[in-house]
Amino acid sequence: MELRVTDQVRCKINKGMFGLFFEDINYALDGGLHAEMIENRSFEFFDCGGSKYNWYKHFDFGYGWMARNGAVIRIEAEKPLNRINPHYLRFEAQEAGALVANKAYDGIALALGKEYIISFYARADRPAKISAELRRGINSDKMLAGKADFTVDSTDWKRYTAKIRVEEDPSHGAFCIVAKEPCVVFFDFVSLKPADAVYGVFRKDIADALKELQPGFLRFPGGCIVEGNTLDNMYKWKLSVGKPEERKANWNRWAVHNNNGHGPFSHYNQTLGVGYYEYFLLCEYIGAKPLPVCNVGMACQYESIERFELEDEIFQCFVQDALDLIEFANGDETTKWGGLRVQMGHKVPFGLEMLGIGNEQWETPESRFFERYRAFEKAIHEKYPDIKLIGSAGPDVTSRHYTDAWEFYRKEAEKNSTFAYAIDEHYYVSPEWMLENNCFYDDYPRNIGVFAGEYAAHSGEFTTDPNRNNLEAALAEAAFMTGLERNADVVKLASYAPLLARKGYTQWAPDLIWFDERTVCRTPNYYIQKFFSTCTGDEELVIEDLAELREKGIFASASRDSATGKVFIKLVNTTETGLRIPLEIENIKAAKVMGSYISGNPSAYNSTDNIGNISVRRYEAEYDGSVSLEADSVNVLEIE
Repeated sequence: MELRVTDQVRCKINKGMFGLFFEDINYALDGGLHAEMIENRSFEFFDCGGSKYNWYKHFDFGYGWMARNGAVIRIEAEKPLNRINPHYLRFEAQEAGALVANKAYDGIALALGKEYIISFYARADRPAKISAELRRGINSDKMLAGKADFTVDSTDWKRYTAKIRVEEDPSHGAFCIVAKEPCVVFFDFVSLKPADAVYGVFRKDIADALKELQPGFLRFPGGCIVEGNTLDNMYKWKLSVGKPEERKANWNRWAVHNNNGHGPFSHYNQTLGVGYYEYFLLCEYIGAKPLPVCNVGMACQYESIERFELEDEIFQCFVQDALDLIEFANGDETTKWGGLRVQMGHKVPFGLEMLGIGNEQWETPESRFFERYRAFEKAIHEKYPDIKLIGSAGPDVTSRHYTDAWEFYRKEAEKNSTFAYAIDEHYYVSPEWMLENNCFYDDYPRNIGVFAGEYAAHSGEFTTDPNRNNLEAALAEAAFMTGLERNADVVKLASYAPLLARKGYTQWAPDLIWFDERTVCRTPNYYIQKFFSTCTGDEELVIEDLAELREKGIFASASRDSATGKVFIKLVNTTETGLRIPLEIENIKAAKVMGSYISGNPSAYNSTDNIGNISVRRYEAEYDGSVSLEADSVNVLEIE
């Protein structure tokens, strides 16, 4: 057995091929990437539950807030900060020391010497002295980590803000508003964020973990979030822009996932503190092209039969929303929606090139998804002919939904070559499936591209723990991804899913990155994605005798950067035996090889308690015409 990489170019590679898919699942956004540390900052939360086709939401506007030391609190809406989110907190202190505190998920993680930004809107009929305090705990009266004093001196709503430097180091602190004298004060939009939040919005350690991947694109905001369980909680991008305090809060589709009526995440809400404007900013920060997904007038086909028919006047509003989104991203200040972007602080267009039409939709006599896609395509390409549209092939690659979809798109493409740029395929499968289907795309027609939009190897029984992100799953994904890279002439885009999971708040596993209030955990699967997103050239090279290598448990791909001549070789050893195999690279006279790899027990995984159990090891070696592969390993060779 030997590995011979030829000088023959198999196909060109989209340099932005490997990217990210973001969905607000597993508290990925509020409680995660969104740097906001207060839970229910606008007093607009819902308690959700129900069952398939019968979901409900109940008002629970005071959720997460509690009174202590003689305080009396209630939620009011008579004189709101705004009519979009009308509820606010009435805080009555009958004596000095009375306080109201916030649950803040698992408590606020404060770091010694770090600065935090506190802000809120308040009003009072008479001037009132209060303090905003970071305490070691809600019931810890004197053990302060930091505080800021305020005098609420306006009968109309006024914004107050201060920066606090933490002088203590509590592991799970508490945010408290404390009265210094008897008073009645009204509060809304209470906020606490680390001062180092990216753009004042994103939790820096999570955002930097995304940036480290150098992703080619970011698909957002989902996922099933786009559709919602009902028409009531589908994602409406226009409600997510403008002033954050005027964005209409909503309940989260994942609040009711597998909850048997009413589950532990029934208060999982969407504050929209991160909306479409912020998603575009995130794309800029991590260097990714934006790929937003549009709702086509349907709730989630898994969970609901709710939809707007194509004949309904409101359906055209969804088509117009897509057109307006392109204007928001790319229009200048003279346009309505481009002007709003400029007003929000971003004069330069975001450069939107791609748009997803529906998420995981499939054709039925009731859904009429193919007609919906046609309506979007016609309207968008009449006004914006260069926008690349992403279609949906349904929830899997094994059912009639999938074959019907491809038949539809290919037939339409014969008449209109720009009808679809790529078709979004999803597969959550066993490691064995990924190994057996390394050649899945070898025989696909090349007239329409593929977006491998959601994929992951699911190892073992279903749990919501990080142990599902084990090395066995990562090995299988790496093997499968060599097939994606090898077929880059048809697979234009690819992204693992889901992206983020907060420990203890998880509805779905595995996930690429796990985190808690302090720690970000990169999984073995994360390192695989990084290998492919950072170590892939723009030309795929032919490797001889790949079938023979696969039969022996070795999966490989090779690419070259045409500008520098650097060659990247990926080798996946799925066997239990370490190997040394001959390596020949045509027309390369290399002196040194830079190598990176992960290896270990297939059942090993990383967690927030042990982030380095599986980690990348690197080496530099003289090129001697061979390569060593550890057992159960994924390897990347970089050769000048």
